Formats: sequence, structure tokens, C-alpha cells
Amino acid sequence: MLQLNGVEHVYPNGTRALDGVTISIGKGMFGLLGPNGAGKSSLMRTIATLQTPTAGDIRFGDIDVLAEPGRLRATLGYLPQDFGVYPRVSAYELLDHMASLKGVVSAADRKATVETLLAQTNLWTVRTKSVAGFSGGMRQRFGIAQALIGNPELIIVDEPTAGLDPEERNRFYNLLVEIGENVVVILSTHIVEDVADLCPRMAVLAAGRIQLDGAPAELIARSRGTIWGKTIERERLDEVKGAHEVVSTRLTAGRTIVHILSDQDPGDGFAPVEGGLEDVYLSTLVRSRRPAAQQAA
Repeated sequence: MLQLNGVEHVYPNGTRALDGVTISIGKGMFGLLGPNGAGKSSLMRTIATLQTPTAGDIRFGDIDVLAEPGRLRATLGYLPQDFGVYPRVSAYELLDHMASLKGVVSAADRKATVETLLAQTNLWTVRTKSVAGFSGGMRQRFGIAQALIGNPELIIVDEPTAGLDPEERNRFYNLLVEIGENVVVILSTHIVEDVADLCPRMAVLAAGRIQLDGAPAELIARSRGTIWGKTIERERLDEVKGAHEVVSTRLTAGRTIVHILSDQDPGDGFAPVEGGLEDVYLSTLVRSRRPAAQQAA
């Protein structure tokens, strides 16, 4: 179990990236959903001990992460949003080097580890090729391979499917699900489908705060009666935006389907929407942007 209590991070320029993050994350796939700039990467880097929070504490099982970062790193697998590779070094050689850095001392053990991971990530046939020349999907699978060295109990993947084509994305999904059954896997993303397809539990992070968390189906059920929709003429969109909190708009056949957020029937021809996870996510972002006084009310 990973537990965060009151985690804050303020950069030297005064930017508050994390603002009192408190959450518990158990085994399995956990989705951290949020827009760009929400603080997701700051939170992932903090959990991974790459930066020290300004306040709060983090525990993973019996490990005090802030006091004993070395113990956490020994059981951590981390795939950052961007990771560099050595040019002209093959996948096999680079993975062998990373295994050595992570403490796999025996050459025989490294050989077994590297070969198993290359096969598991479907990279065995390209093991002699330079990782620098891999496609985006192949590089992400290599990133997962290096994150799995040493059988980690906590795995963090930060925006792993951005830029992948549908086939590579599906392949990556299957790999994550396979490895996420018996360990804690945190999937940080701004893509709603990633969380909907993979994660039995999730949270939405916006403005550096956890805005809500739970099972996707429960969060969808909880949103019923708060999201309303209707189809309008395109030229009426500004009028609707002036009168309501707009969650989303979609243009179809020259007209606009608009969803709004309201705890009561807004009238004006709006009907309740049986929203999905995207509506839950977008309506949460709308709420997070409300003035503090309005949120308190």
C-alpha cells in the first residue's frame, strides 16, 4: 500500500505544484488522471524520490519514503514521460547495463533477466538494434522493460501512451494489465480512455489537488443528475456559456451538442445525460476552476 499524507511541493519561484495531496493506493492498476500542468509529473517525481516535497509524508508498506529513499528505489520501477537512451547501443546491451546499475551483479542473472524482459515486452527480435532508432511504441515497451528490472513492487508510468498509434497503444495496455496484477502500478495520464480501459481505481488531479478518487463506475454513478445536455445551433454557444458551466461541446451535422454542469434541473430544454468517465473528468475540472468561495459553498 502506498500512502501519501498532506504532500505539498512549492518550487523556488513560488509555483505550488502539489497542494496537500492525500491518498492511499493499493495493488493493481491505479489511474491518475489530470490535464497538462495539473501536477501529475511533479507527484510522480516526488513518489519516485527524484524530488523532496516541501511538506507531507509518503509511506510504501513499512518504508518511510522520505527518510529511506534508497529502500524505495530498490523496489521501484519508473518510466518517466521522457527518458533518454545512449546512441548506437543495442536494446540488449542497454538493458544489460541498466540491470547492472540496479544491482543484478551476476552475469548469468543479468542474462536471464534481460532475455525474459525482452521477450515479455515483445522486443526479442529487435534486441540487437539501437534503442535510439526504435519507434515510439517500441521505445515505450523498452521503457517498461527497464522499469521491470529487479521485480519491483511499485511501478510508475508517466504519460506512457502519448503519441502511440492505436495498435501500439493496445499492445502497451495489455502489457500493463499483465504486470499490474500483483504490484502497485500508477498510470499517470491525461487520456481518459487509458484509465477507463485499464484501471479499477482512479483519481483526478487538478491544480495540484486530488479532486476525487474511487472506482470509475462508482464515480460515473455519483455524477448522475449533475450533467445535462442538449443540441443547439452553433451561434447560440456563447449564450449558453454565459448562462451555464459548460462541461463539453461537440459539433455534429452543423449543430452543437453541449453538456453543462448543474446540481439542479437547469430547464431551458436541457435533459439529464447518462455521462461516461469523460463527463466525470471534465465536470471535475470545471468544479476545480470555481472560485474558492463558490467551492466552499
